[in-house]
Amino acid sequence: MAVAYQSLYRRYRPRRFSEVRGQDHVVRALRNAVRDDRVGHAYLFSGPRGTGKTTSARILAKVLNCERPVDGEPCCECDSCVAVQAGTSYDVHELDAASNNGVDAMRDLIEKTALGTPGRYKVYILDEVHMLSKAAEAALLKTLEEPPPHVVFVLATTDPQKVSDTIRSRTQHLQFHLLPSATMAEHIRWVAADAGLDVSDDAVESVLRQGGGSARDTLSALEQVVASGGVAPAEEPLDDIVEGLIEADTARALTAVAAASNSGRDARTLTEHLLAQLRDAFLSLMAPALVTLPDRSAARVADQAKRLGAASTVRAMEVLGEILVEMRHAPDARLLLDVALVRLTNAAADTSSGAMLARLERLERAVASGGTVAAPSPSGPAPVAPARAATPARAAAPLAPTVHDDTVHDDTVHDDTTPVGPPSGLRRPAAAPAPAAAAPAAPAARAPVGGRAQVGARAQRTEPAAAAPPPAAMPADAPPAGAAAPAPASAAPGGTGVPSRDQLTLAWADHVLPMLKGMAKARFAAGRFIDGDGTAAVLALPNGPHRDACEPLRPQVEGALAAHFGRAVPVRLVVDGGPPTDGPGGADGPPPPADDDTGPIPDEPFDPGELVDAPLEPTVSAVERVAAAFPGAKLLDDDGGA
Repeated sequence: MAVAYQSLYRRYRPRRFSEVRGQDHVVRALRNAVRDDRVGHAYLFSGPRGTGKTTSARILAKVLNCERPVDGEPCCECDSCVAVQAGTSYDVHELDAASNNGVDAMRDLIEKTALGTPGRYKVYILDEVHMLSKAAEAALLKTLEEPPPHVVFVLATTDPQKVSDTIRSRTQHLQFHLLPSATMAEHIRWVAADAGLDVSDDAVESVLRQGGGSARDTLSALEQVVASGGVAPAEEPLDDIVEGLIEADTARALTAVAAASNSGRDARTLTEHLLAQLRDAFLSLMAPALVTLPDRSAARVADQAKRLGAASTVRAMEVLGEILVEMRHAPDARLLLDVALVRLTNAAADTSSGAMLARLERLERAVASGGTVAAPSPSGPAPVAPARAATPARAAAPLAPTVHDDTVHDDTVHDDTTPVGPPSGLRRPAAAPAPAAAAPAAPAARAPVGGRAQVGARAQRTEPAAAAPPPAAMPADAPPAGAAAPAPASAAPGGTGVPSRDQLTLAWADHVLPMLKGMAKARFAAGRFIDGDGTAAVLALPNGPHRDACEPLRPQVEGALAAHFGRAVPVRLVVDGGPPTDGPGGADGPPPPADDDTGPIPDEPFDPGELVDAPLEPTVSAVERVAAAFPGAKLLDDDGGA
């Protein structure tokens, strides 16, 4: 008579505590309890499937009734051990709580606990105990708290959180873990050698990956490989999908999904496995010790993680996790997977904040690795050149815009629209180099009559200007000095030439104008850039007086433009609709007066000597004012006389 074939996970099931792999903490606790005669009346074994929960419960039942136990281990030779091993012992009762979860099954179990037993202990093993109903848990509770002296309960579950607190508080909780990859690989090779199986290294790696740390699942996968001739089965093209995510190759990712679907793979299962590989990639970046993969697989996943990046990996896990939930009610699960992969590989198809962060990280990695960044579109701001060398601190050149917090450091009012500096990983644009010597401040334009400075030139003085402070003394957020002349365009590090009108217009309201302070910001707010001749940025103002009032503050605008564009930008002020000029009055004399009354009214010059004192009014006492308020009233002195 031929002996029935036994599957590998049943044939190589541990018979002693010493044969249990990867659960040393559980084995130690149970052996010490048996050896020291301190066995508890109830245990709760929890952990993933295939990690040895039921096997350890059977070994505990075997050693409790063994006739010749040795150091907390069963002999596996006596009649009791042989009966337990064969599943015919009257001392061990196994109950599947998933199918016997009613109160009647618990009552029947409770009634049998009072009966005698051939051995010293009667052991009840309840598998998947978290499936018990509330009524069944209540019926079991009292007996579980105070069972007969000869009864031991072992409750096993894969989800301990669903077990009620009242049951958990009456048991000793031992947690089982997934087996490490190295331990599982050693066990698989030992089983293959003991069973005379011819398995290649690639097949062993495939088996370990399919098992995922579960001993039973790994042995079942090994048996499937052996049945197919020792060749690893065709696996899901997860690496091709991940490579498509790394290279932003939509076609490659969708082709891999199509190949998996044509081979009979379910879209939901494929998504779950892809999430598992991305999780391993994420762990290889954050905590490599937690990756439970063979060495070659772990190295491949780590390389993929480095090229994909942490932010992109997390975003891919989030997107796939969301569609995995939606797949429960979707008529076509593959369609959701295809859409998710398009969003992850095509930046133009996703405008979410996560996609923007992924682009930013990709840009930072490109800059950090010395790669080139694509130039912006013509309608966007002009590109700025990265700094090649450190510039002297607080140089006299226009400073780059900085971010200000709510703390007040000086009397300068900071606008909320101050542009933020470049993102992390990018270099600041280099400021235009300072001229060799600062040009002296231009003298204030004098009025034809009198000695008062022209309108808008309050900052200008008739006396010589004080010496400028050294560069190191300038505050970090100070605007460029109005008297400092910008560097010529040919020497600017950002390139040569004047920005186009579109570039100037885009940068004016959002970036340049907020950098101006006080009177300069208020006066130049009414200006607009118009087409120029290529040698200067032409800024049109409403009328001639307004233009003349802005002329002394023009260097501040040039400094702000230089700070934004990274090169010197000369500015020419003109009247809106009038010819360009180089200064107040232009080359042909003072501008004609404006025909309308729009814009600020300039102050008229005057001679202080022409001022005439107003005539003094006669002094009226308070008593006289009271008397005038009451006609016909008489004033009396202190003696009562009039």
